[in-house]
Amino acid sequence: MSLVNITDIKILDNPTAFQNPYHFEVTFECLQELEDDLEFKLIYVGSADNSLLDQELESVLVGPVPVGVNKFALTADPPKPESLQPEDILGVTVIILACSYKNEEFVRVGYYVNNEYTEEELRENPPETVAFDKVQRNVLAEKPRVTRFNIKWDTPAGEEGGEVGESATDGNSGAMTEGTSAAGEQDAAMEDVSVAAVGPSSVLAGSN
Repeated sequence: MSLVNITDIKILDNPTAFQNPYHFEVTFECLQELEDDLEFKLIYVGSADNSLLDQELESVLVGPVPVGVNKFALTADPPKPESLQPEDILGVTVIILACSYKNEEFVRVGYYVNNEYTEEELRENPPETVAFDKVQRNVLAEKPRVTRFNIKWDTPAGEEGGEVGESATDGNSGAMTEGTSAAGEQDAAMEDVSVAAVGPSSVLAGSN
């Protein structure tokens, strides 16, 4: 059983300009006092065909984590345009919020992201060079995919140790669902899902 369960993720300032920061509000429940901090990473899938183009937008440590319900804000810069291939900028990609404990990932939440011009003229006749100041980013917050993995958690004194195993899956739209990585595997990345009911402004799928 996981000692930490994400119960809600709110994506603020959405939709917004492509070049604006990402703002998340993450709520999670901790069932037992933890020895170490939790690590949250936000990853932007830069290409369907090349995971080396994925960008880690932010990595934060959260702790010490008390037992009970906890909430924190996560702000991340947008992806670096110079690290993106022009053909992968517009259209649909994926962002991943991954959480680890002691370097073991136990949950990842993925969202589709649609990048498009706000002006019809630009949509119909896009310029050769992407006009980033005209591109809008829309995270599909109502359709998260969540993947959860069993890891070895802290063992209370006098007990034998935590659980390790395969990822667990169950399904439910509006909750967390399981997926794989890169966006070209966007369907795969957001399809093989594992769910645990959370709020509608929530949760994810996966990337490596």
